[in-house]
Amino acid sequence: MKPRDIWAAILAAMVLGIAFIAIKIGVREAPPLLLTALRFVFAAFPAILFIKPPRASIGMVALYGLLIGVGQFGLLFLAIGLGMPVGLASLVIQLQAFVTVFLAWIVLGERPSAVQLIGAGIASLGIVAIGATRLGGASLGPFLMVISAAICWGAGNLIAKLAGRIDMFAFVIWSSLAAPIPLFALSLLFEGGRTLPALAHPSLTLALCVAGLAYGGTVLGFGLWCRLLALYSAARMAPFALLIPVAGMIAGRLVFDEPLGAFELLGAALVMAGLSFNVFGDRLMGRRAL
Repeated sequence: MKPRDIWAAILAAMVLGIAFIAIKIGVREAPPLLLTALRFVFAAFPAILFIKPPRASIGMVALYGLLIGVGQFGLLFLAIGLGMPVGLASLVIQLQAFVTVFLAWIVLGERPSAVQLIGAGIASLGIVAIGATRLGGASLGPFLMVISAAICWGAGNLIAKLAGRIDMFAFVIWSSLAAPIPLFALSLLFEGGRTLPALAHPSLTLALCVAGLAYGGTVLGFGLWCRLLALYSAARMAPFALLIPVAGMIAGRLVFDEPLGAFELLGAALVMAGLSFNVFGDRLMGRRAL
């Protein structure tokens, strides 16, 4: 990977990890499905007034928007609204990395290299170490919602790769149009008692959370992520996503004073080691062969 793209992948992961803070605050201010709908309304507007549609089929753009907007984030926000701990949610959703690699292998024939598998394995040990200390804080329903959200994210990543080397910022922005209407409908159906009052009297805190999630998480975070997925294999990109729970836990510690124990620090170190091996392993193995 080019150094510029390595830093872009790290930035995307950090932004997506820190976004969990805005989610945790946001679901206190508005119903989860409404918050998700607002996120994608403002991810699309006003940007679509200035950015041309991507050179991809309407169906592909809409499918990505539904998978990411309704599937991934609708389920994730619901799970957090139902009490799923933010640190654990940011961890469990990284199952998407393995879903993405598997789908890219089956559909696109992107077979991961030995170095990529070793790097992902090391990083996965870190995720297991972190998860071992946090699994006690989740009930089954929200836990299954986050697993389903991870599957939707992996499927969305495959759609982004199938779209090819197009303007990925335009792809993310225009795909955001597919999510708000079904999310608003679901919010009125299941959150009706809270939906209209939250819309009628939005707080400043809610507005700031929506802005951070829309422009930081969606436009910047997912825009960068989709661009890199178009340039590199899923196996190359997957370990970078494992930085997301590390960033989420550090942010949770700084903002909410959430505990960060020895096993979690060990897990974070393993994630960083696996990521480093994924990025630099080919060079290291080449030098040893010499």
